[in-house]
Amino acid sequence: MISTLLSRLRSGADGDPAHRLAYGADYNPEQWPRDVWEQDVRLMREAGVNVVSVGIFSWARIQPAEDQWDFAWLDEVMDLLHEGGIGVDLATATASPPPWLSTAHPEILPVTANGETLWPGARQHWRPTSPVFREHALRLVREMADRYKDHPALVAWHVSNELGCHNIYDYSDDAARAFRVWLRARYGTLAALNHAWGTAFWSQRYSDWEQILPPRLAASHPNPTQQLDFKRFSSDALKDYLRAERDVLREITPDVPVTTNFMVMGGTKGMNYPDWAEEIDFVSNDHYVHPGPQDRDELSFSANLTSGIAGGRPWFLMEHSTSAVNWQPVNVAKRPGDLARDSLLHVAHGADAVCFFQWRQSSAGAEKYHSAMVPHAGEDSELFRAVTALGATLKALAPVAGSEREPARVGIVYDWDSWWASEQDSHPTSLLDYRQEALDWYSALLGLGIRADLVTTRADLTRHQVLIAPVLHMVPADLAKELTRYTEQGGHLITTYFSAVVDENDHVWLGGYPGALRDLLGLRVEEFGPLLPGETVALDDTTTGSVWTDRITVTAPDTEVLAGYRTGPQAGRPAVTRRPTGSGSAAYVSTRLGVEGLTALLPRLLGPAGVESELPAGVRGLVELTVRRGADSRFLFLANRTDATVQVPGLAGEVLHGTPLAHGLLTLGPRDVAVLRRPAD
Repeated sequence: MISTLLSRLRSGADGDPAHRLAYGADYNPEQWPRDVWEQDVRLMREAGVNVVSVGIFSWARIQPAEDQWDFAWLDEVMDLLHEGGIGVDLATATASPPPWLSTAHPEILPVTANGETLWPGARQHWRPTSPVFREHALRLVREMADRYKDHPALVAWHVSNELGCHNIYDYSDDAARAFRVWLRARYGTLAALNHAWGTAFWSQRYSDWEQILPPRLAASHPNPTQQLDFKRFSSDALKDYLRAERDVLREITPDVPVTTNFMVMGGTKGMNYPDWAEEIDFVSNDHYVHPGPQDRDELSFSANLTSGIAGGRPWFLMEHSTSAVNWQPVNVAKRPGDLARDSLLHVAHGADAVCFFQWRQSSAGAEKYHSAMVPHAGEDSELFRAVTALGATLKALAPVAGSEREPARVGIVYDWDSWWASEQDSHPTSLLDYRQEALDWYSALLGLGIRADLVTTRADLTRHQVLIAPVLHMVPADLAKELTRYTEQGGHLITTYFSAVVDENDHVWLGGYPGALRDLLGLRVEEFGPLLPGETVALDDTTTGSVWTDRITVTAPDTEVLAGYRTGPQAGRPAVTRRPTGSGSAAYVSTRLGVEGLTALLPRLLGPAGVESELPAGVRGLVELTVRRGADSRFLFLANRTDATVQVPGLAGEVLHGTPLAHGLLTLGPRDVAVLRRPAD
């Protein structure tokens, strides 16, 4: 638990008690001469830093040769940090193999689907299923755990780094052997595998396990269930590696919590993080803003989803950026105020730690133009002053530490299997974007001032009065039954095009779409109607659809048509429907409406559940409200979504951060975040 990490911080950099939000960065002292280290500790204390991640890319420094070890420099760094009151989230240093290992054992190097070897020169050049790599990596982990198990600076273990960022899919012979083992465990018999993969098609039937390969470069589209299972296997292979490191650490240091940094952001989808979350003591995440019209909505979405993966419990923001990154086509610096706003949005959604990549901006290497807490310009800079101001803010928000995110009435279902399966090849359209569809629903709710939680299918879905399940493409029979019970017992389900089309094996539910939920929704679709790029259709409620349409036939007399198509191939047919069932309802949206269209439609969809904004009418859409709840306090985070000053009336409570209330009126400057504390009741 992250509470264990916080309790191990002996004090803040200013000597205050440790129970406060953690604040810090990746720290890479091996990049700098010894005389910089003491300056670093001094500046960390000045900025309010109380935790740093150390050793992430230090394998070559710690173990310069197979039988040679150098811990002296790391011993000194650990001691210096402890003397400065700074805890260490110590990385196992296994993220990037040293040159001597890949030279002696090139068989650890990953292989692409095209058969190309990924050579050393960057990072993560290792196969998740390589027994040779694992042997050497676990030896390093054991050496580090034995050496630092009693060091007072150690507050947590950091397994590897961004597992799967560059090596999630490996098609090597090691991977092929491990894939077969995984498939045997999943299916038991070749007959079951042949059925699941539909190998009667294209003469793919297997008669021996050794015939099965990863979906390498093929003459045409590889078997879709083979592709899906390889995605599942690849996530599980890295999870198994994570467990291997974790088990060594727990054996030697059972009281030190273990984490690894996820990447819940953008298009990172290869790792099934809801599945991985059960393997670590607390969830950690890295997030970087992608400039665009929904950039801060996407930040809020990703932080919200991280909270959902963590089960609503506090989590650790392991990395984000103080300003520009180095890996986008154009790396735009953040505006004044963005550093604090981005950080506090993560705290609003459950982060109990705010950390950056990295502490001191590198002078050499691939990330030398990536921003840091101490920039190239040094401590006499606007950026470092903003870093120090954020440290003071997080100190003032100490009462928030340990509180959990308060559940919202609306949940948005985010499902990794549906994400993987819905975007595979040989589908009705290649324009479908699973994550974007979910983000559009989230942005529309923000625009209406309505709180929503991102939840996975592993969560208790009954906690929410409304469940929005966009493109829930893969619906096994058990999930279909669960969603049916949910609506019969008073829940209100909203789903969309290309949902409930296939089962867990990617086999189509026969009899018409959306097969698994067809009776619940009271409609039937005989044929999909995807739209060409740039093509749109008008609905009779004045909204516009794109990407997809469905040729809907209403099959239940109580199914209500909320909107129909006015133009396009489905003109005159239903576009949006709702059917009451039990004491709940099930609604269907058959086209992509985008943020604007969903904002117009949502009040009608939410009406049966009585869901409305908790914000005053004049600021809905201008302000994002998020709530965390502790044992005896509620913490209201109000974030200005605009570049103008916004005044929020009708508020009461203690202002922990922000301008004082004036007769219940809160003034939020452009992009500001305020935090109020109220009694829990």
